[in-house]
Amino acid sequence: MTATALVERDFAVPDIRCAGCIAKLEQGLVRDRRIAAARVNFTEKRVHLSCTPDTDMPDLIGAFSSLGFEAHPIGSGPDEADADAETSRELLRAVAVSGFAMMNIMLLSVSVWSGAAGATRDLFHWLSAAIALPTIAYAGRPFFRSAWRALRHRRTNMDVPISIGVLLVSVMSLYETATHGAHAYFDGAVMLLFFLLCGRWLDSVMRDRARGGVTALLRNMGTGAMVFGHERSTRWVDATALELDMVMLVAAGERLAADGVIASGSSSIDLSLLTGESAPQTVRPGDVVHAGTLNLDAPLKVRVTAAGSDTAIADIARLMGEAAQGKSRYVRIADRAARLYAPAVHCLALLAFAGWMIAGAGWHHSLLIAAAVLIITCPCALGLAVPAAQIVAAGALMRKGVLIKDGSALERLSEVDLALVDKTGTLTLGRPEALDLGLLDIGVKSLVLALAQSSRHPLSEALTRGLQAYDVRPAEVASIRETAGFGVEARWADRTVTLGRPLGTGLGDALATQFAVDGRPVATIRFADQLRPDARDAVDALREAGIAAMILSGDRAEAVAPVARELGLTAQTGMSPQDKLAAIARQTALGHKVLMLGDGLNDGPALAAGYASMAPGSASDVGKNAADCIFMGDRLMPVVETVRMARRTQAVVRQNFMLAIVYNLVAVPLAFAGLVTPLIAAVAMSGSSLLVVGNALRLKGAIR
Repeated sequence: MTATALVERDFAVPDIRCAGCIAKLEQGLVRDRRIAAARVNFTEKRVHLSCTPDTDMPDLIGAFSSLGFEAHPIGSGPDEADADAETSRELLRAVAVSGFAMMNIMLLSVSVWSGAAGATRDLFHWLSAAIALPTIAYAGRPFFRSAWRALRHRRTNMDVPISIGVLLVSVMSLYETATHGAHAYFDGAVMLLFFLLCGRWLDSVMRDRARGGVTALLRNMGTGAMVFGHERSTRWVDATALELDMVMLVAAGERLAADGVIASGSSSIDLSLLTGESAPQTVRPGDVVHAGTLNLDAPLKVRVTAAGSDTAIADIARLMGEAAQGKSRYVRIADRAARLYAPAVHCLALLAFAGWMIAGAGWHHSLLIAAAVLIITCPCALGLAVPAAQIVAAGALMRKGVLIKDGSALERLSEVDLALVDKTGTLTLGRPEALDLGLLDIGVKSLVLALAQSSRHPLSEALTRGLQAYDVRPAEVASIRETAGFGVEARWADRTVTLGRPLGTGLGDALATQFAVDGRPVATIRFADQLRPDARDAVDALREAGIAAMILSGDRAEAVAPVARELGLTAQTGMSPQDKLAAIARQTALGHKVLMLGDGLNDGPALAAGYASMAPGSASDVGKNAADCIFMGDRLMPVVETVRMARRTQAVVRQNFMLAIVYNLVAVPLAFAGLVTPLIAAVAMSGSSLLVVGNALRLKGAIR
């Protein structure tokens, strides 16, 4: 089997729960001679296969099925995002049903605990059964389905002991009720389900925030183009149908639908999506242009050199997908701990049952003790330890303008020791800002605003923002006309006023525009991409936290140098997406855990490849989709606050695990000794869960 003979396939596998599932899939699938490699994306619950071309889809699905997993080819069937949202809604409904039932059953149980006997006790037990059994059948489905699939293929997972414990307690409680027994444990079974479902729902909510595909990248491409046909006629061609050597007519304000070479025309191209450079670039015949870039000024004729999956933007999408695979292999603390849970609990329950049977306790009493062991060792505290802390931390950060998309990102953020930072849009605001507007005469400001607000050019929009901050009112002008590539012209008091490209001013490559009256220059306004107001403080704070920083930028060296000097950082410039990936790989090989900060499409693969990543709210859709966290506003300090919160969260998670361990060290021997009934076990388990949640709530005030 050669590498060139392999094809790639992606599958959604919703039942990936823990590190054990990852091991089963990655090790089990490759036993099929047709599958060369299998890699699990744990966060998105997807599996990427490399297999031979002659492998049929039913055979691949069968390979998953033989391991006890249900798999769906990506792109077939319902939209995965909708399916993920439906899973969270199903869990939330189950939480609501089990919580409501638990409260009602506990009310009935209070009467039994208070001394109700005889027919009254039996009535309360039957009422509890009438509430509990439908609740268990409905709310327990996520666990029962997962457990059945595992058992059907002679395997186990952490849902198997949970399901056995719930069903065993329910059946024994029904037996006790039918035989007029003194005790029934419907309340314990439903309480157990409620807390387990709470943990699973919280975990699902955090995972949902992480899901999304690199397909968002392709939305930045033009949907199609006007293409020249016979006798210079034009027709609309969808982006998927564009072919080599077709000539596209790209109007001003239109995104390119394919890569190509300028055949005729001159214009300015907004490259920020691909390079991060905020300054538009002038293009002329013979220049290379790429899909996804925006034509700003004048119509262009572009000869197609690459279309569809061969474009630069599609290549970046592939890089993102490959980079995300590496990060998705990170397995969270709870999932690593859960690897040993199922076999350990099975062994403990069997030992308890066998021991008491040998001691002559009888099958009824032995089963009760085994059920108590199953319940008291239930992973509620384990299941809540991580998501509860992450949800509280995410809520506190959200109030500070930081969105945490993936709970596991908090674990990774707590471990980073090197920040690689893009310049444009990350260290800087990513938009041109007009300089020295305060030096202009009020009359000039009024005329400039009147001209600028009638144009959608990036510099005109920057002027409009800047002048509005001075509370300037636009002058009354007439006959406004914009000439692509030159600027805006209007009539004012029988004179011609213009705002456009400066001529003969010796500005070099500096961003600037010129205001003139009757062709005579009156004012030249310069622009710059300003640093974020707290960029220096944020870099210093990262350094104090033990995190070194370095600039990785696609911009020119002369554009990056002033920023690097001001912040005291080293910088690498002119970097392509592949270069940024290589830089991250080098630092990772040296043992660093990299925090990538970026905003543009060109940063997408790097954001996906970083050990952890953050993007500003002004980032492109691609940048926000690839990043683990998004911070809003013009400040950079939220990055530092997020790292601090991540470290605090991990401290709380470790405390929660210690609480869970201490609970088990005390409770399990008592259950083995027969001193704990299933009800007491459920109450103790719930108490440990509440203790874990209470400890997590301390994070709520961790950020002031």
